[in-house]
Amino acid sequence: MANTPTVKKINTKFSLYSLITVARPIHWVKNFSIFAALVFSGQLFWRARFIYVFWAFLAFNFITSATYIFNDLIDAKRDRLHPIKKNRPIASGKIPISFAVIELIVLVAMSLKISYHLPYLFFILVIFYFVLQVAYSLFLKNLAVIDILIIASGFVIRVYAGAFAIDAHLSVWFLLCVISTALFLASGKRRAELGVMGTSGQTRKSLAKYSPELLNSYVTMFGSASWIAWALFTFFESPSSSTPLWIFLAEISKATTITKLLMITIPVTIFGIMRYEALIFEGRAEAPEKLLLKDVALVSSVIVWILMVVLILYGGIATG
Repeated sequence: MANTPTVKKINTKFSLYSLITVARPIHWVKNFSIFAALVFSGQLFWRARFIYVFWAFLAFNFITSATYIFNDLIDAKRDRLHPIKKNRPIASGKIPISFAVIELIVLVAMSLKISYHLPYLFFILVIFYFVLQVAYSLFLKNLAVIDILIIASGFVIRVYAGAFAIDAHLSVWFLLCVISTALFLASGKRRAELGVMGTSGQTRKSLAKYSPELLNSYVTMFGSASWIAWALFTFFESPSSSTPLWIFLAEISKATTITKLLMITIPVTIFGIMRYEALIFEGRAEAPEKLLLKDVALVSSVIVWILMVVLILYGGIATG
């Protein structure tokens, strides 16, 4: 009896884990910036407002995941040349493209469904964010400088999405903080990527148009702008002290008078920026969301900063 040829079966099996990881839920940590307006508007413990922002957070989780899937579909070929991105579910073939498309559509639908029941401006902003990210994946990411501005705009949109969800006011000083920090994170991301991949442009065309020196200057400039903008915000927008301790210190000497309590957070802010900048030049800041979960020094500074801000604004030690 003749030997029959062996037919290789194509493995089309994929795991639930791959369907989850393609949505990059680890990036949802960036969406916590949606709560900024809730915190700084003094409404953190208002139940109704918190629920609104929580739903806004979910809506942004879904829409951002949809944009990541779309980007991975477009970039699959280039991602296979990247030492880390080649392991992504679509680039590695762990999930079929058809299933990725279905997941993308479902996530967009869920986000728009939730957003539709929130304030109209939030709904419009979600649509704008998605359209902007689609344009970024298709061609804007290939334009040097523009790509950094688009990445940074994503952080700004998140913060103002939270403000739109509860119709909160954010001062111009806080806007400067957000813009400066967003540009710092975006330029740091490109600098770290350049350190890993070089200027060949194989995995990203815009990298070929950057030099390490140029990105170093961006990182330094926006890093400095970030803490200075925060310092200005704490000076102009900080609540005044109302506790006996600060009043007693004020009576002892004008030099010990503290009427701008948020300024106490400036050293922690500077440390956090210095630590993150060190990680950038070590080539470890290509994925900021992972650093915010893994680097002990950075995570500690963020936690301390948040606790200080919440204590000052809500701990009964200050009045607005």
